[in-house]
Amino acid sequence: MGGLIELFTDYTLRNVALGSALLGVVSGVLGCFAVLRRQGLLGDALAHAALPGICLAYLLTASKTPVVLLLGAAVAGWLATLLILQIVKHTRISEDGALGIVLSTFFAFGIVLLTFITKRSDAHQSGLDKFLFGQAATLVEEHVITMAALGGAALGMVALLYKEFKLLAFDAPFAASLGFDTNVLSVLLTSLIVIAIVIGLQTVGVVLMAAMLIGPAVAARQWTDRLGVMIILAALFGAGAGVAGALISVSDKGIPTGPMIILSLTVIVLCSLFFAPARGLVWDALRRTRQRAALAK
Repeated sequence: MGGLIELFTDYTLRNVALGSALLGVVSGVLGCFAVLRRQGLLGDALAHAALPGICLAYLLTASKTPVVLLLGAAVAGWLATLLILQIVKHTRISEDGALGIVLSTFFAFGIVLLTFITKRSDAHQSGLDKFLFGQAATLVEEHVITMAALGGAALGMVALLYKEFKLLAFDAPFAASLGFDTNVLSVLLTSLIVIAIVIGLQTVGVVLMAAMLIGPAVAARQWTDRLGVMIILAALFGAGAGVAGALISVSDKGIPTGPMIILSLTVIVLCSLFFAPARGLVWDALRRTRQRAALAK
C-alpha cells in the first residue's frame, strides 16, 4: 500500500514507473511483430549492437547527455539492421546466423570500447557501464518526456501502417504480390524496434532489453489468435511489469529496478503459459484428461 502511495507522491518513483510503463507499452506492441515474424533474436542483436554506438557517441562528443548517447545507440542499431539484411541478401548465411554474427561482433566491439573508456584518466566517463544492465533510478522527467515522444512516434507509425505490417508478419510473399515493397517495410519495422530498444537502454540495459521485446508478446500470444487483441494485451503486460518492477524495487533499496522488471515480466509469461484458456498447459492437461476419461467410458 505504501508503494502505491509513493507512486503518486515520490518524484523519483513516479518517473521510474512512468518510464518503465512507457517502455513496456512500446516494446510490447513492436515485440508482437518480431515474435510473429519469428525474429525473437532480432531484439537481442539490436540491443547488443547499441553498445558501441553509445561508446562512440561519448568518445566523439565527450558528453554523457542522454540524447547524445541514445542517438549513438540508434545509429548503431540501424546500421546493424542494414548489415543483417545485406548479409542475408548477398550470402548463404541464414537470418539466425546473421543475427548471431552481428550480435557478437557489435557487442564485442562495444565491450572493447567500454574498457578503453574506463581505463582513461577521465572521471567524466563513469556511469557508461550502467547501460549494460540499466539504471532506472536515474530517470528524470526529461527522460520520461523523451521516451514518450519517441515511443509515441513509433506507435503512431504502427497505427498508420498497421495493415501493411500485419501482412508482412503473416504472409510476406502475399504482401509482395499485392505490390508492397516488403524490403522497405521490413527495414521500417526493424527501425521502429530500434527505437523501442533505444528508449529502454537506460531502464533495463543492453543485456535485458531483448526480454522486454519478447516477453509481453509471448505472454499475449497465449491468450488470443487475433493480432489486435494480442497487441493490446502485450502493451498491458509490458506496462504492468514495468510498474510492478518499480514498486517492488522501491521496497528495498538493494533491489535493482531493471532486473526486477524482467522478473515481474517472467511471472506474467509463466502465468500465461500455464493458465491461458486456449493454450495454457494446465487447461491443455485438463482437456486431455477429459478426453481420456470420455474414451474410457
